[in-house]
Amino acid sequence: MMAPEHWIAGHKIPIGTAMAAVIDVIRHYGMGVFDAISDVVGACADGLTTVLLDVPPLLVVAAAVAGAWFLRRSWGLVALIALGLLFIINQGYWNETMATLSLILFSTLCCMAIGVPLGVATAHRPRLAMVLHPILDLMQTLPTFVYLIPTLILFGLGTVPGMISTIIFAVPAPIRMTQMGIARVPRALIEAGEAFGATERQILWKIELPAALPMIQAGLTQCIMLSLSMVVIAALVGAGGLGVPVVRALNTVQVDVGFESGFVIVLLAIMLDRLCRSKDSAS
Repeated sequence: MMAPEHWIAGHKIPIGTAMAAVIDVIRHYGMGVFDAISDVVGACADGLTTVLLDVPPLLVVAAAVAGAWFLRRSWGLVALIALGLLFIINQGYWNETMATLSLILFSTLCCMAIGVPLGVATAHRPRLAMVLHPILDLMQTLPTFVYLIPTLILFGLGTVPGMISTIIFAVPAPIRMTQMGIARVPRALIEAGEAFGATERQILWKIELPAALPMIQAGLTQCIMLSLSMVVIAALVGAGGLGVPVVRALNTVQVDVGFESGFVIVLLAIMLDRLCRSKDSAS
């Protein structure tokens, strides 16, 4: 007599086979679309990297220091940015840092462009929020290498599959933080706007979004940190940046290179976090 667990295992639900068939169909009928997306995204990312690398490093340092002072008016942050970037130049990881920075900036821009409108929509439409909630959970909990495989098949080696995977991994943060920010707007503010005859668009742009701005900024910071955490994984599929020396050090057991590049990643994360966090949390 067959054991129950053997019978269950013998009637396996073909989830993996079904997903492989879906990817094959998408690849067969939609490769033109994915090639176009790959060309556009790759050109934008490579163009941004080229621009950052064409500017003299010390000029980039000066611009970053000026931007930090304009945003925060903090001598401590200015010193952190200046010393951090000079240290990166000293360690010889400037080109890799600029490639990583372009990947983070482009991915974050895409995530915020997708996440903020979706967050607003889910805050106003509970049914949409119920549909998106399990999808966002899946996007954040599914191991990165699982959806790295289909992106690699559809977009090929290079920066694009790493960037698409980064966007998939990071976009739930701005969606959820925007939804939470809009949902927490005091009802009294909205009622006051309605009493003065404000339209739904005016309430959104003049009441809800300004009140939710700290949460949206928190979503931006989380998105940047999540994007930065994907640097090494993106390097595994051909993307450049600071993940390349980390992977090389891992393959050749180079402790010095691994420690240097890892410390530069941490330093870049600290600088971006201090720059992008809201003033309330920064203080």
